[in-house]
Amino acid sequence: MMWGDLFGGILSKNNLNFITAHIQNVKKELDMIDQKDRRAGPVFKVLVIGVVIGFILTAGAGFGMKISDERPFCASCHIMHEAALTHKQSQHAKLACNECHAPHNLLKKLPFKAASGARDIYLNSFGKIAEPIHAGDTTREVVNVNCQNCHSMTNMTVSSMNAKAFCTDCHRNVQHMRMKPISTRKVSDAL
Repeated sequence: MMWGDLFGGILSKNNLNFITAHIQNVKKELDMIDQKDRRAGPVFKVLVIGVVIGFILTAGAGFGMKISDERPFCASCHIMHEAALTHKQSQHAKLACNECHAPHNLLKKLPFKAASGARDIYLNSFGKIAEPIHAGDTTREVVNVNCQNCHSMTNMTVSSMNAKAFCTDCHRNVQHMRMKPISTRKVSDAL
């Protein structure tokens, strides 16, 4: 068989008409897809941009939450300097400040941090704060819940858990060496 006969049979007039019609149908389908893509293009772009912005905001918020929980951030206010230094020397030095001083539940933590942060900024900037600073009732309750949660195994073997309202009523020196005179705290020289 000769190559010419083979191609001649394939490229007959009927086959060429069929191939031409098929190519035109494919072309029409591609045009319809292009029109759909043109309409969907802006929606897709907005969706992708929204997802990217959402990811950036979520990552930024997570990073901000992590940074604002740590001792260096808290110590950036001059009123917290002593608390940060005593925390650094305490048994809880490896914990972030807000592991004790803020609720662990995110839905409770966000408004708590917002309110506490706004109050701290206002008082640090415009108010008169007694030194050393003392936690308010809400913060004391949060700290107490966090103490009990972290030390739950110890709490099961202690018979006097309800003897006082707050853990720090008995464990006074755990909280930033509060009951020791400033001159004996070892950090007074570093102030």
